[in-house]
Amino acid sequence: MSGPLPIDATTAMNAMRPAIPTVPKSSDPATIKKVAQQFEGVFISQFLGEMFSGIQTDGPFGGGQGEEMFRSLMIDEYGRQIATQGGFGLSAAIQREMLKMQETNVGSANAAH
Repeated sequence: MSGPLPIDATTAMNAMRPAIPTVPKSSDPATIKKVAQQFEGVFISQFLGEMFSGIQTDGPFGGGQGEEMFRSLMIDEYGRQIATQGGFGLSAAIQREMLKMQETNVGSANAAH
Protein backbone atom coordinates (compact mmCIF):
# COMPACT_ATOMS: atom_id res chain seq x y z
CA MET A 1 0.00 0.00 0.00
CA SER A 2 1.18 3.45 -0.71
CA GLY A 3 0.77 6.35 1.67
CA PRO A 4 -0.05 9.95 0.92
CA LEU A 5 2.18 11.67 -1.58
CA PRO A 6 4.62 14.09 0.01
CA ILE A 7 4.12 17.69 -1.05
CA ASP A 8 6.26 20.61 -0.12
CA ALA A 9 4.91 24.00 0.92
CA THR A 10 6.12 25.77 -2.24
CA THR A 11 4.24 23.38 -4.53
CA ALA A 12 1.08 23.73 -2.46
CA MET A 13 1.24 27.53 -2.43
CA ASN A 14 2.00 27.75 -6.16
CA ALA A 15 -1.09 25.63 -6.86
CA MET A 16 -3.17 28.26 -5.03
CA ARG A 17 -1.82 31.21 -7.07
CA PRO A 18 -4.30 32.89 -9.37
CA ALA A 19 -4.03 32.31 -13.10
CA ILE A 20 -2.65 35.06 -15.30
CA PRO A 21 -5.55 37.25 -16.40
CA THR A 22 -6.69 36.96 -20.02
CA VAL A 23 -8.03 39.61 -22.39
CA PRO A 24 -11.71 40.16 -21.56
CA LYS A 25 -14.33 39.68 -24.28
CA SER A 26 -16.05 42.85 -23.09
CA SER A 27 -14.90 46.27 -24.25
CA ASP A 28 -16.21 47.79 -21.02
CA PRO A 29 -13.49 50.22 -19.83
CA ALA A 30 -13.93 49.22 -16.18
CA THR A 31 -13.43 45.53 -17.01
CA ILE A 32 -10.37 46.27 -19.13
CA LYS A 33 -8.89 48.44 -16.37
CA LYS A 34 -9.50 45.70 -13.79
CA VAL A 35 -7.83 43.02 -15.93
CA ALA A 36 -4.89 45.33 -16.73
CA GLN A 37 -4.38 45.98 -13.01
CA GLN A 38 -4.61 42.25 -12.28
CA PHE A 39 -1.97 41.54 -14.92
CA GLU A 40 0.30 44.26 -13.53
CA GLY A 41 -0.23 42.80 -10.04
CA VAL A 42 0.90 39.36 -11.25
CA PHE A 43 3.93 40.94 -12.92
CA ILE A 44 4.86 42.86 -9.77
CA SER A 45 4.40 39.71 -7.67
CA GLN A 46 6.84 37.84 -9.90
CA PHE A 47 9.27 40.74 -9.64
CA LEU A 48 8.97 40.83 -5.83
CA GLY A 49 9.27 37.04 -5.64
CA GLU A 50 12.73 37.26 -7.17
CA MET A 51 13.67 40.01 -4.74
CA PHE A 52 12.54 37.95 -1.74
CA SER A 53 14.10 34.69 -2.96
CA GLY A 54 17.48 35.47 -1.39
CA ILE A 55 16.10 36.33 2.03
CA GLN A 56 16.42 33.53 4.55
CA THR A 57 13.46 32.68 6.80
CA ASP A 58 15.51 31.25 9.66
CA GLY A 59 17.40 32.92 12.48
CA PRO A 60 16.31 34.40 15.76
CA PHE A 61 13.86 36.85 14.18
CA GLY A 62 12.83 34.84 11.13
CA GLY A 63 9.46 33.19 10.67
CA GLY A 64 10.85 29.74 9.86
CA GLN A 65 8.62 27.29 8.01
CA GLY A 66 5.52 29.40 8.57
CA GLU A 67 7.07 32.36 6.83
CA GLU A 68 8.32 30.15 4.02
CA MET A 69 4.84 28.69 3.52
CA PHE A 70 2.98 31.99 3.44
CA ARG A 71 5.60 34.18 1.77
CA SER A 72 4.12 33.65 -1.70
CA LEU A 73 0.68 34.75 -0.47
CA MET A 74 2.21 37.84 1.11
CA ILE A 75 4.10 38.64 -2.11
CA ASP A 76 0.93 38.18 -4.20
CA GLU A 77 -0.91 40.60 -1.93
CA TYR A 78 1.96 43.09 -2.11
CA GLY A 79 1.77 42.87 -5.90
CA ARG A 80 -1.98 43.49 -5.92
CA GLN A 81 -1.70 46.43 -3.53
CA ILE A 82 1.16 48.04 -5.44
CA ALA A 83 -0.76 47.67 -8.72
CA THR A 84 -3.89 49.16 -7.12
CA GLN A 85 -1.88 52.17 -5.90
CA GLY A 86 -0.51 52.90 -9.39
CA GLY A 87 2.10 50.19 -9.69
CA PHE A 88 4.89 50.57 -12.22
CA GLY A 89 2.62 52.33 -14.69
CA LEU A 90 2.13 49.25 -16.85
CA SER A 91 -1.64 48.99 -16.56
CA ALA A 92 -2.28 52.03 -18.81
CA ALA A 93 -0.12 50.55 -21.58
CA ILE A 94 -1.78 47.15 -21.11
CA GLN A 95 -5.24 48.77 -21.35
CA ARG A 96 -4.27 50.46 -24.64
CA GLU A 97 -2.99 47.20 -26.09
CA MET A 98 -6.11 45.27 -25.04
CA LEU A 99 -8.31 47.89 -26.69
CA LYS A 100 -6.20 47.66 -29.87
CA MET A 101 -6.53 43.85 -29.81
CA GLN A 102 -10.29 44.10 -29.46
CA GLU A 103 -10.54 46.69 -32.25
CA THR A 104 -8.48 44.43 -34.51
CA ASN A 105 -10.67 41.42 -33.65
CA VAL A 106 -13.87 43.39 -34.28
CA GLY A 107 -12.48 44.76 -37.56
CA SER A 108 -11.49 41.34 -38.84
CA ALA A 109 -14.83 39.83 -37.73
CA ASN A 110 -16.71 42.53 -39.62
CA ALA A 111 -14.56 42.00 -42.72
CA ALA A 112 -15.27 38.26 -42.61
CA HIS A 113 -19.04 38.81 -42.76
